[in-house]
Amino acid sequence: MIRVQNRKMIHRLAFRIFKANRMRNVIAIIAIAMTTVLFTCLFTTTIGMVENLQNQTLRQAGGDGHAVLKYITDEQYNAVKDHPLIDEISYNLIAADHVDNSAFLKRRLEMYYMDETAMKLGFTVPTTGKAPQAQNEIITDTVTLDLLGVPHEVGAKVPLTYTMKGEQMQTDFVLSGYWETDPVAPVGMAVVSKEFVQAHASELRHTNLVDHNTTGSINAYILFKNSFGLENKLNQVITESGYTMQSGNNADPLPTDIAANVNWAYLSSNFSLADPISLIAIVAVILLITFTGYLMINNLFQISVNKDIRDYGLLKTIGTTRRQMKFIIRQQALLLSIVGIPLGLVIGLIVGNSLLELMLGILTYVGPVNISVHPLIFMGATIFTFVTVWISTRKPGKMAAAVSPVEAVRYQGGRESFKRKKKKSTDGGKIWRMAWSNLGRSKKQTVMMLISMSLSLVLLSTVFTLSRGFDMDKFVSKFVNMDYLIGHANYFNDNRFRQPEDELSESFIKAVQEQEGFQEGGRIYYNIYLGQSSIYREDPDELSSHGYPMNKAEDGNPTLDLYGLDDLPLKRLDIVEGKLDTAKLKSGKYIIEGVHQDDEGRVEWNTSHYQIGDTVQITVDGKKYEYEVMAKAKINQFTIGNRSYDEFAMYLPTEEYLKVVTRPVLMTYGFNMADDQESAMETFIKNYTETIEPLMNYESKQVYVNNFKQLQNMVIIVGSAISFVIGLIGILNFINSILTSILSRRLEFAMLQSIGMTGRQLKRMLLYEGGYYAGATIVLSLILSILFSAFIVRGLVSNLWFFSYQFVLSPLLITYPILFLLFVIVPYLAYRNIRRQTIVERLRIAE
Repeated sequence: MIRVQNRKMIHRLAFRIFKANRMRNVIAIIAIAMTTVLFTCLFTTTIGMVENLQNQTLRQAGGDGHAVLKYITDEQYNAVKDHPLIDEISYNLIAADHVDNSAFLKRRLEMYYMDETAMKLGFTVPTTGKAPQAQNEIITDTVTLDLLGVPHEVGAKVPLTYTMKGEQMQTDFVLSGYWETDPVAPVGMAVVSKEFVQAHASELRHTNLVDHNTTGSINAYILFKNSFGLENKLNQVITESGYTMQSGNNADPLPTDIAANVNWAYLSSNFSLADPISLIAIVAVILLITFTGYLMINNLFQISVNKDIRDYGLLKTIGTTRRQMKFIIRQQALLLSIVGIPLGLVIGLIVGNSLLELMLGILTYVGPVNISVHPLIFMGATIFTFVTVWISTRKPGKMAAAVSPVEAVRYQGGRESFKRKKKKSTDGGKIWRMAWSNLGRSKKQTVMMLISMSLSLVLLSTVFTLSRGFDMDKFVSKFVNMDYLIGHANYFNDNRFRQPEDELSESFIKAVQEQEGFQEGGRIYYNIYLGQSSIYREDPDELSSHGYPMNKAEDGNPTLDLYGLDDLPLKRLDIVEGKLDTAKLKSGKYIIEGVHQDDEGRVEWNTSHYQIGDTVQITVDGKKYEYEVMAKAKINQFTIGNRSYDEFAMYLPTEEYLKVVTRPVLMTYGFNMADDQESAMETFIKNYTETIEPLMNYESKQVYVNNFKQLQNMVIIVGSAISFVIGLIGILNFINSILTSILSRRLEFAMLQSIGMTGRQLKRMLLYEGGYYAGATIVLSLILSILFSAFIVRGLVSNLWFFSYQFVLSPLLITYPILFLLFVIVPYLAYRNIRRQTIVERLRIAE
């Protein structure tokens, strides 16, 4: 066979066919652009969220290193710092146990010596002034200066009271520089000079292995060349430097052990195949977008091939091969992609970054949003869109290549098969039956269109099922089970509730009780002395349920966290076994045992050590008491707890507690307000803790309610946006299919009218077709929504502790009338368009 050099001709032919279908090209470009927009938005928001949240988390964590070596010596630092895997390493020396100025009660200040790398990675490089040089020079952030009442001026005096190795000191430092405080920084930072470290060499010696005091220890942040495989790199650095990674359970580390961990801010190190929920979610979204784009683009090219089938048949008669026919289809797809993909990338980048800002705003992101223009966004969106287009054109290409010239010439459009089927009817040609029959002309095309339209409705239903399923009561009750919780500032400040002086003032309680709208409240007491209370066990050397040795009181028995509760907090205990009888409990013969719960709220029964009715023997201030276990309640450190881990926790009524505890400490006070007065109380209590009793602080349920609503709103906004785009693609698909179908059937309509069908009957038939499409879409979307929700959504969210599954139907019921109206209007408008031509003009199409 002679090979003809006709590649240029095939290119030219493909381009001319492309130019001849302007309306189809516009719709196809829109479809490809919309698919690209979806992919671009997905990659923009995903990569942007990772970058921005990682940046914020780094600022919160106080360091930009990939990993950190904790509490090491100078010898260990020198042994590690030159390892070839390390790109940069910082030297952060802890210069004080704590800073004791009362100004830092609610915002802790930490004191360090940092080298140049440490200041860079720790975001403490002074923007005004310079790093400290002299022994009495210091740099710090602007909020710290404001709390001390020090002006933002280099050379200003900075008076600090601090503790080194248990010895309190006071120094009037000179400010050599400062920087603007990062709004997300949880603590203040003060950096002293190397001269200061040398002057206090004896106090800053490393004693961590002896007395667990971290002052004088070094925290070294490490930057590798990239953030891949951080755990392995960290382990390699430590082991190849002659040391071992300290085990998390090792309470007594060896001199060769180094405590270290990867910086939790680096999300790339946290995401892996071990996180199936994240992986499934991303894969599901990619597949959904790909399938949606496929439905639209495939349908467009299939309609185009059907419309031009005669032309393709004629091309076959002059020797065009199957391969060339496929090439013509793909060449058109390439031309459409060249226009549609760049357009979609631009629109998607704008929409995606706008959506990113909205999502970060809902998540209360603090700081400027870094607009993401990562190359992966453009590469990923382009590749996935082009693959979608390529897959979508395979079947239409095969269809065009397979048609024979004779079949193509006889083809009148609409049916999947070129063979006619004879149908018998005993009651004549009914309009509604003819319309129903027309839906079966191209069954696959009809099914694809219905699926395309139903997808957006299924997604919309899923979004609202998810958002409605978020149980605010479950979410809020984990953190606060009363409207307000008040206490000393140290109670809310990083486990610093350690001494009797940290108790809540009665004047604060009285102030809130006097406010309008106050309903009820209750005190919560706690035995703050370590070892003050203990619980008798037969084997005091046993391990806890978490594998750690239990804390020991002076008598060798495990320590007991003992709480005294007024009536309101007693009623708020989450009883999981037994029954709370308040009157009986106040007899002084009964006690409630606390049992632990996991993150999903499931009771860890192995942390329960008694049965209901067992006798418990406890020691308080050297005296022994016996109680009977009345009930068991979940331990919740946020609501009725000391905000640290309780190995053993038990609860007594206040009356009994005050009898047995020599020095009761009032830990917190919880109270409820009338709904219409909560806003006024929020304002009052905020002002009170800032101006009248600054040593006091509070927590309100409204903060957690707002956080919950932000999460809920983000799901609705993002999900609805995706549903809208997918729905828009489905609507474009429907409009294109209906218009193309009606235009390709102009001859058929003219023939029906020539034998007696009236214009009104033809219009009714088209309206029936639209109604059938709408009805089928409604039924299909309802069935798919129920099945998807019951079997997929329910399974994915079953492990979310704050989720209560309930299928939401209302979004579908609201959408269905709009959908029905759309499906009727489009055929009607198409009919008005073809009605402009006379029957004779339409019959001439066949000539």
